[in-house]
Amino acid sequence: MLNLRWIRENTDVLIDTLKRRGIDFDVSLLLQMDVDYRTLLFQVQALQEERNTIAKTIPELKKQGQDASDLITRGNAIKADLVELEAKEVEGREQIDSLLHVLPNILAEDVPFGTSEEANECIKVIGEPKKFDFNPLTHEVLGTKLGLMPFELATQMSGSRFVVLKGQLAKLERALGQFMLDTHTNKYGYEEVSPPLLVRKEAVFGVGQLPKFEEDLFKTTSGHYLISTAEVSLTNLVADQILAESDLPKRFTALTPCFRSEAGAAGKDTKGMFRVHQFYKVELVSITKPSQALSEHERMLAAAEDVLQQLGLPYRVMKLCSQDIGFYSHKTYDIEVWLPGQKAYREISSCSYFTDYQARRMNARFRQNTEGGKSQVELAHTLNGSGVAVGRALIAVMENYQQADGSILIPEALVPYTGFRVINGENHD
Repeated sequence: MLNLRWIRENTDVLIDTLKRRGIDFDVSLLLQMDVDYRTLLFQVQALQEERNTIAKTIPELKKQGQDASDLITRGNAIKADLVELEAKEVEGREQIDSLLHVLPNILAEDVPFGTSEEANECIKVIGEPKKFDFNPLTHEVLGTKLGLMPFELATQMSGSRFVVLKGQLAKLERALGQFMLDTHTNKYGYEEVSPPLLVRKEAVFGVGQLPKFEEDLFKTTSGHYLISTAEVSLTNLVADQILAESDLPKRFTALTPCFRSEAGAAGKDTKGMFRVHQFYKVELVSITKPSQALSEHERMLAAAEDVLQQLGLPYRVMKLCSQDIGFYSHKTYDIEVWLPGQKAYREISSCSYFTDYQARRMNARFRQNTEGGKSQVELAHTLNGSGVAVGRALIAVMENYQQADGSILIPEALVPYTGFRVINGENHD
């Protein structure tokens, strides 16, 4: 969430971001509402001060034997006025907050302008797509032929956009998640967390998914939300806290199921398991002070890249343009892995920097030491990224390591986790 005082002082910057994002928002209406609210607040405070003065004066007059009837009348009038004005004050604050809650984050200056993913900027390309001497198959065809990806069973019990994995593919999925966690904890110092999968509305609001993206979430009858990403749980570990500067950056990672309605993806990727309602993902979250944030963003990207490099998967890194970037992101890198079955690069990780946008919503702060031994409390900055999406990594391994006979080799880095080197539809090597 953006700071209202900042908006007053940097209106042109906000208007520029909205223009670059292609968002129609009446900033002048927000500013006028702010003026009206502050005028109302001044009136309320003035009446409260007058009421307090009268309350102190009346007993003194009575003690002196003087007539206090006029002040009593005035006091009663003020009381009635305050009931009305304080109600308007609450309503005015709620109206302003409702607009602030749907304002996107400010874009970084180096975010390229563009109206679609076609305008995303390619930062680098790592590895070359393998040249096959046969026509490579898509993952869903491979999995079906191996008898390890029975989509009809998933559809029968749960409907569309669900998947069942069996035997070696199920073990490969588990191996990928464990391998990623070991990489991020042992090599990059992330703290592993096993977080709740069901969270309250406040937690989802804190990371910025509510109110704008409620249709993309699954909600239970108890009012809890199923997490669409472990970002929700991990970032909220510091909600309503004041952290010590010496403890930053804090780095968390988790392997969790994720649940998404895919309400905005009707008709996209309907085949296979690329876009499903339930999937596993390893998430990375960093909580930093502002001066650390940009370097932490690059470090997080490197950690996600390392996973793909160890797996020997070709990929490219894209800097997202102004109308493809996330609503609450300041700057985002996407990692796109090469899928030979689709003959295309597809997203497998997204690493984003949010400045203090999320921290303001969840009241996540840190105590910064200053010269002279004094300290001041400031909002933390937050980042998160996929390290990486397990299901999409499974797809990438299947398609890039497929063999002419329909079997799939296992990347060397995963063999200690799987116990086999070839997927051939059986439960052994």
